Amino acid sequence: MSASKVKMRDRKMKNQPASVQYSSPSAAAGSSSQNGRQEAKDSGWQRNPPPRTGWVRGYQRDGGGGYMTEMPKYITAGAFARSRAAEVKAMLKAVTKRTGSNHVFQALPKHMRRRAMSHNTKRLPRRLRDVASKMVISANAFSCFSDSSMLRVRSHTLLHQREKSLQAGSKKKKELAKSKSRKARRRHGNLLLEFNRRQRKNIWLETHIWHAKRFHMVKKWGYCLGDRPTCKCYRPCYRAMSSHCLLLDISYYCCIELRGEEDTLLTALSQLTSKETGPTFAAALCLSGCRQGSVTVYRAGQYPSHPLGPVTFLWRPRAEGSASRQLWIWAHPALKQDLLPELQRVCECFEAVVPPVIPVATPAESASTLESEPKPEVSPKAKVTPGGKRKRSRVDAGGPPAKKILGDGTRSPDTPVTWKSSSSGIVINDLTMEMVRYRLVGPQSHSVLTETLEAATDCDEAGQSQASSLWWPQHCRDERKMNLHQQQAEVFNTLKGIYSSGEVPPGTVLGLTVDDPRLTLPAKKVKAMPSVNQSQEADEEKRRQLMLQGVPQLCSQSCLWEQSVRDNVTENKISEQELNRMRSELLVPGSRLSPTPLQGRIPILLVHQPGKQVGNDMSSWGAGWDLLLPKGWGMAFWVPLVYRGVRIAGLHMSLKRSQNQGAPHFPHDYPDCPAGIRFQEEQEAELLDKFKRRPPAKRTNYIKHGCLAPFRCPWQQLVEEWELLTRQRGDGQARSTTKPKEEEMTPQPDHAGTKPQSGFTVVRSRKSLRLLSAWCKLPTSRGQRPGRGGGAPPLQQSAADAFLASHRMSVAWVRLSLLSKGKPELHAMVCAPTPEDLKLLGKRDAGTCPQEPPHRDDFKSKTRRRKKSSKTGAGPLQSSDYPGTEASEPSVDAEPDLVLGVWPDPLPSITSHCSRVTLGWVTEGDFSLSAGCGEALGFVSVAGLLNTLLSQPEEHRGKVLLRNPSSLHYRFAQINIEV
Repeated sequence: MSASKVKMRDRKMKNQPASVQYSSPSAAAGSSSQNGRQEAKDSGWQRNPPPRTGWVRGYQRDGGGGYMTEMPKYITAGAFARSRAAEVKAMLKAVTKRTGSNHVFQALPKHMRRRAMSHNTKRLPRRLRDVASKMVISANAFSCFSDSSMLRVRSHTLLHQREKSLQAGSKKKKELAKSKSRKARRRHGNLLLEFNRRQRKNIWLETHIWHAKRFHMVKKWGYCLGDRPTCKCYRPCYRAMSSHCLLLDISYYCCIELRGEEDTLLTALSQLTSKETGPTFAAALCLSGCRQGSVTVYRAGQYPSHPLGPVTFLWRPRAEGSASRQLWIWAHPALKQDLLPELQRVCECFEAVVPPVIPVATPAESASTLESEPKPEVSPKAKVTPGGKRKRSRVDAGGPPAKKILGDGTRSPDTPVTWKSSSSGIVINDLTMEMVRYRLVGPQSHSVLTETLEAATDCDEAGQSQASSLWWPQHCRDERKMNLHQQQAEVFNTLKGIYSSGEVPPGTVLGLTVDDPRLTLPAKKVKAMPSVNQSQEADEEKRRQLMLQGVPQLCSQSCLWEQSVRDNVTENKISEQELNRMRSELLVPGSRLSPTPLQGRIPILLVHQPGKQVGNDMSSWGAGWDLLLPKGWGMAFWVPLVYRGVRIAGLHMSLKRSQNQGAPHFPHDYPDCPAGIRFQEEQEAELLDKFKRRPPAKRTNYIKHGCLAPFRCPWQQLVEEWELLTRQRGDGQARSTTKPKEEEMTPQPDHAGTKPQSGFTVVRSRKSLRLLSAWCKLPTSRGQRPGRGGGAPPLQQSAADAFLASHRMSVAWVRLSLLSKGKPELHAMVCAPTPEDLKLLGKRDAGTCPQEPPHRDDFKSKTRRRKKSSKTGAGPLQSSDYPGTEASEPSVDAEPDLVLGVWPDPLPSITSHCSRVTLGWVTEGDFSLSAGCGEALGFVSVAGLLNTLLSQPEEHRGKVLLRNPSSLHYRFAQINIEV
């Protein structure tokens, strides 16, 4: 026998017990094994010795190797088990014991081994991770210690600690329930429970699951919202807004309902608004209920300071013989926390109405109830269903089935949502997430609505006569209400003949009751187009009346205003399962269900959204319709709208829509509102965190670019510096746009009498904005509307001083259009050009734009020195080590938070830091597809703007410079203030 076979035999015999004996190579053919003697003696089992000698592997055909060819006649069980017990014990010991040469990875079959397992133990199967972790710790101990004795002690200690931690972790894991398989987790009941659990922190819209599969989701304002699609569709979305239809889910907007007498409501709400900013809650068209209005809300009696934000409102049309009115105020969720307390204060509604607590049946109670009820007998056919699935009964389920959360899942059941006043009689009701609101943007929005929705059909006589808990049969019994429904249906059908949604008067409201749109769902997606040529002559008069006067006041009424109707429609909605069952019973597959189920009538409201209302170009761009529904019907209307060829967008495209319209977007463009201040702080933290994540060598050095605030806009410091400069120049000296001296532009804290007042405001008075708009325009500008700027006084020093008397600490909303190439970015600086810069406007060379000379970064060496001192344990740097901290300026903290490339607080003079005087910043900027050039929206100081306009010649009036934070190049731009 070869040496390798001997070694293999010795390795196998190493762990064998003493009761097991093998024959030696020389006497393998001798007597039988020791453990088989007893049963052979008892049973008479005799065997012939094999002719071969020596130990041989494997089975021998000729009976060699000690195997018996004849079976014994009988076996004694006790003796046979005792003789084999030692062998079984030896086999188990050999299987469980692993030799020292084997690794954890060799325990896996070859097709499961991966090279990455040696670096990351989490790639191993769970049963091998603990052993692999011990090996990693022991290997680390070997590499860390050179002394053998210290090595053994340290490795044993680490292993002991590791075992303790693993045991502690295993104990904790045993307490937790075992995770279910994916198949179990994807069951409808378990999936619904998981979705309900995830809605406790952030509110989900009814279209959340649809959006989560196609959009990048973000968590904002307590909601989980879709930001932008996962596919590249920026230009298709713009084309949809310009030529067809774009769909947005804005159900996250909050609705606050006010009920009370009309005079009492108007008196309370008048404290929050001002007629100088435009129509208020008391506008005649809006008060009638046939128009939706919008207004900027302030704190009670604080105009023009302390604004809260913009809201839209809708009055319910007056009811005959009733003095009580109903008002819906729609606000952004970031504004609700500031608006609701202010409404309660002006309406004196401090008495909370505790909602009734609905008892929830526990699993034990439901089980006892089910046991007390008589159990119906199950037929044999129901028990045995060939080819069918066995469904769990209600008793096996262990409790009532989970229900889908509709509305606000984060709100506690005992949280009050209604407040009333005993003195004024006003009732405030929070209707957040009680209704679904979709926004359709584009010229063909009305075509999508007319093809998706159909006016509700009447009930037959049998349906009206029998008693029903549904709202529609009771509604059909009233002849007056049905006549109103017919008029609303005629107006809705007239919309089919309109070419564009912008032809309808802005803010038009149409109430309607429609059939379930799932009944008319097309087999595949189709693109809805207008049908202008159909019956054009017959409906020409109705169409002209609709375009000029809008919807009649009577047709603006809707049953959606009734809380009982909304609850009835939500509770009696037909499920998808029942609807599919009814479709399967149709004789002609694909045809419409006839008659329409009584549960399939839904009251809705159509509210027209105006498009671009400022400027002379692209009038009514972005116009569309808002669709208001009861909660629970979101997906029932969403899918049919998608099947009409609309584009779906999220928060990002909503911001771009406001930018193309030239309108401020909330809360981005409201820096003087509490919500805008919170948004600016969050945006600064987010941009700074993103900036810090980049390697230092790849960051933009904003200090060298002369950008003091690349992540925020310090409006308060800007207006304070311009206020101080205006007061210092109040002696009548001529103003110029050259760079002021450093000592003139820097606020001096020693002058207590010249310290400007705190707080800044945004000019929202229409009269003041028209005056500024006329001064910014060129005298020969084409397309100027007659009468808009004709009555404005010429721009002179006396007129500017009179204007600054009331708007000294104010900023103005402006639109900037680049005169050359370039793309404005966020927080780009708006600067005043020098006379030398204006001479470059006549040159056609693109490289003749002004440039900012590079600045010196004195903080770079200080930052590196601070890093070294923190490593070596030296003391902190002194305030004198930082540049720009003279005795006249505010002192720097002992250890300011230095970031390489960013100027630390406090900032030096903003207006005079660069070679061109700073006027303001950009809050929204991008390349405009509608204008074909770069456009930006932002704010500028009123004092700085007037100072610039007074020093410019008439042919260059309104020209400013624009510079991005990461660039040294200035770009010429034309400033416009549109009203």
